[in-house]
Amino acid sequence: MPSQSFDIVIIGGGAAGIAVAASIIRRTKALSIAIIEPADTHSYQPGWTLVGAGIFKPDSTIRPMANVMPAGCKWIKQAVVNFQPQQNLVELDDARLIGYQALIVAPGLKLHFAGIEGLEDTLGKNGVTSNYLYNLAPYTWQLTRSLSSGTAIFTQSPVSIKCTGAAQKAMYLSCDWWQQKGKLAKLDVQFHNASGALFNVAEFVPQLQKTVAKYGIDMRLNSQLVKVDGPNQMAYFNQLKDGQVVDQISQKFDLLHVCPPQIGLEFMQNQLITDTNGWLKVDPETLQNPDYANIFGAGDCINTSNAKTTAAARKQAPVVAENVLAYIHHQALPTGYDGYGACPLTVSRTHILLAEFGYDGKLLPSFPKWLIKATKPSRIAWWLKASAMPLIYWHLMLKGREWLLKTIDRTN
Repeated sequence: MPSQSFDIVIIGGGAAGIAVAASIIRRTKALSIAIIEPADTHSYQPGWTLVGAGIFKPDSTIRPMANVMPAGCKWIKQAVVNFQPQQNLVELDDARLIGYQALIVAPGLKLHFAGIEGLEDTLGKNGVTSNYLYNLAPYTWQLTRSLSSGTAIFTQSPVSIKCTGAAQKAMYLSCDWWQQKGKLAKLDVQFHNASGALFNVAEFVPQLQKTVAKYGIDMRLNSQLVKVDGPNQMAYFNQLKDGQVVDQISQKFDLLHVCPPQIGLEFMQNQLITDTNGWLKVDPETLQNPDYANIFGAGDCINTSNAKTTAAARKQAPVVAENVLAYIHHQALPTGYDGYGACPLTVSRTHILLAEFGYDGKLLPSFPKWLIKATKPSRIAWWLKASAMPLIYWHLMLKGREWLLKTIDRTN
């Protein structure tokens, strides 16, 4: 028997979980809602790119979890360890069972630093850093400022990962700094990307190639980081062809910025509601689980093909809110998700290429061409990233205020 039961239970107090909860409460206050989240703090993760460039202060990207919990939600400060979807229960790490009428799964993903041999032992020292961690983004900036010569390597792991452009963002911001300080010519900057393409949407590649050429970056596609020897500052890469390893190379470095492999969280593995990789199975449009109609998902944990970005979670939140409420009231699901994600590619410290796209790489710009041209960097897009987007996140997205959010109307 459950120790507590709610109309709606949400797993995860990150961007997706809080946004969905806020969107539901904006629509109705008649339901009991619980958010299960063990963390004390809530992070604005897109800001860590700018922390790593010395533009944001680290503290500006975090707030107490209690401050972002929507009024009217019960916060259960525990971790989930197991699902019992046939009984409409989730099990907590203190052995309690929580019952639900509808479940929303939004716990995020796992940064799998252990998937690269030797990496965990050297993170935060020996010149090895990653903007994917709050405590390491300042180290990225420290390394960038102190490096005057030598080799700087930026890596990107295979998808699925949070924001496929994150590694490039760090690289371009560092290169622009080095160029301004007259240091870039003395540096060997390498980009090792496990993918076979610079970016996964073709329309943005030509401009990014120009940026790579501008900074003199040595671009290595199909090159996957597999091992790091921190004390000797050596990185080892598998060279891939058609997904198969054909060679391994080693490279000395002075700075190594790592985009880690990313996988489903441990408690998401081998569950009835997840796929073989630990991602929640959902219909890509309705975000409803195909096997259990009262389970929905949002954010980085779902098995859709969209970019795993905060912008995607923002677009998914009203879809899940509308569809969960429809399910509870025995109605047809009215709203669809088009795969929207956004990757503000910081090609310099003043300009951003605002890549907005949906399923199958379809361009989905939010702004008219006269304001922001989809495939060209602009200062306005930089202003959006550095000034407007944090405000939108804290004061709109996490409050259920759905500005500039087009969804698919499934009622026609």
